[in-house]
Amino acid sequence: MMADIAAVLGRLTPEELDGLRALGPAGHLPRHLTDALDRAAGGPGAGRGYYVPTGSVSATGGPHLVLRSDVSGWLFGSPSQVLKAPRDA
Repeated sequence: MMADIAAVLGRLTPEELDGLRALGPAGHLPRHLTDALDRAAGGPGAGRGYYVPTGSVSATGGPHLVLRSDVSGWLFGSPSQVLKAPRDA
């Protein structure tokens, strides 16, 4: 599955990757980024599974979507890697 994640994320533009990184590992995905993930995964709706609903909804009633935990881990590093990262003093 990690190869699939790498392949899909590898099809995103640098701007789309920067947008995902700017949101952080649990940021709510805006429509243009879910559309980008769909495109990178093969077409409309194909990215479902790379992003998942949080269970909450936006002001317009649509579900909040976030990167699936393993996709987020691939992009941001696993939680254990984040915890072990050196910190500036």
